[in-house]
Amino acid sequence: MKKIVLTAALLFVATVSFAQTEEELKAEQAVKKDSVAAIQARIGAIQAKLDAMPGWKMGAFGTIGGTISSFDNWYAQGSPNNNSGNIGFTVNAYANLKQDKFFWRNSANVNLAWVKLDDKDNPNDSDKFEGTTDVFTLTSLYGRKLSEKFAISGLAEYRTTILNNFNNPGYLDLGVGATWTPIQDLVVVIHPLNYNFVFADNDAVFESSLGAKIVADYTKKIGAVNFKSNLSMFQSYKSSDLSNVTWTNSFGYTLWKMIGVGFDFGLRSNKQEALNYSLAQTPATATSFDDVDNKLQSFWMLGLNYAF
Repeated sequence: MKKIVLTAALLFVATVSFAQTEEELKAEQAVKKDSVAAIQARIGAIQAKLDAMPGWKMGAFGTIGGTISSFDNWYAQGSPNNNSGNIGFTVNAYANLKQDKFFWRNSANVNLAWVKLDDKDNPNDSDKFEGTTDVFTLTSLYGRKLSEKFAISGLAEYRTTILNNFNNPGYLDLGVGATWTPIQDLVVVIHPLNYNFVFADNDAVFESSLGAKIVADYTKKIGAVNFKSNLSMFQSYKSSDLSNVTWTNSFGYTLWKMIGVGFDFGLRSNKQEALNYSLAQTPATATSFDDVDNKLQSFWMLGLNYAF
């Protein structure tokens, strides 16, 4: 009986001691978390001061996604014997110069993807990777400051595809106006005097014109998160049929060292491209801007992310 009582007493003491130790550890952990949060806040404040200092600021991040597969005698699908795969990547890079009286912001966005479906039972099909997503944009913005938030600016922006039909079409915007930077990472460009040069083989569809250019770009890095959103609009003074708008977004979250998860998506409306595509169909699905179905263009990609 004494042994039982002694054993029970020891178990009770051990349980109480463990509970106390767990509570002490949790209390110590809470203090450490508060300390880490305070350190991160101080680091963030220092980084904000560094970002605000004059000089060059450069960076880049991107997303890589892809899959490969092989099927043999998989009768439930239309091509029971096939090899397939897709691969894509995006790169967002910038090089910005900030000085007391002027700034010069440069950026590049590349989004490319390929897909392959090799039907083993069809000797005439292609076993090569064919280009699908194809986005290439270069932007250069120079501004002479009137104040910390407003500047007189000039913009050059070039957009095209590079896998297929390079510079067909290609768009070059050159314009002047004003730039507003309400916060450090947001840049809004309003250029009422802008010429949209369009390069294409089909001159009957694609036409250059004078118009207004609006660009809004937000690029932010918060800890392990990289984010970039860019809206580029051109409103033609000659005809709304010659206007266009493109909105692209890139998100990257670093999980381990420089590797993480990335997500990209984009939207575009361009009536000239819609008509050019319609005329290329057999038979043509539209013959003029009046009867073309200008559907909203879109893309998205999810995959591994690598932050430079």
